[in-house]
Amino acid sequence: MKFGTWNVGSLCRAGSLTAAVRELARYKLDFVGMQEVRWDKGGRVRARDFYFFYGKLNENYQLGTGFSVGYRIASAVKRAEFISNRMLYIVLRGHWCNIIDLNVAAPNEDRSDDSKHSLCKELQQGFLSFF
Repeated sequence: MKFGTWNVGSLCRAGSLTAAVRELARYKLDFVGMQEVRWDKGGRVRARDFYFFYGKLNENYQLGTGFSVGYRIASAVKRAEFISNRMLYIVLRGHWCNIIDLNVAAPNEDRSDDSKHSLCKELQQGFLSFF
């Protein structure tokens, strides 16, 4: 299996998901954490040979995270939980144990210290939700 991460910038434009899926197939990636998806609400959609699990964006139509899971391993997905507009995790059924992948869109260096501290609190809550 090939894993990856990708800051897509936005999947709001028409055809963006199709173009992204084409790139994932070209690189033969099975599982990709995506940031700045900018899709509303949260859910799951199928695009060609991938399932796309996506989280919420914020009130300014920014952020939003997601996972792209190849059809080959899609049956291993036990659940996807959206913690906030910048954080979600997915649980995959493994052969010996479950695999938990946490996807976080962290603030840039030029952001305020308050936003960084806020992220740290969200991370603590995210880790607590695993147990």
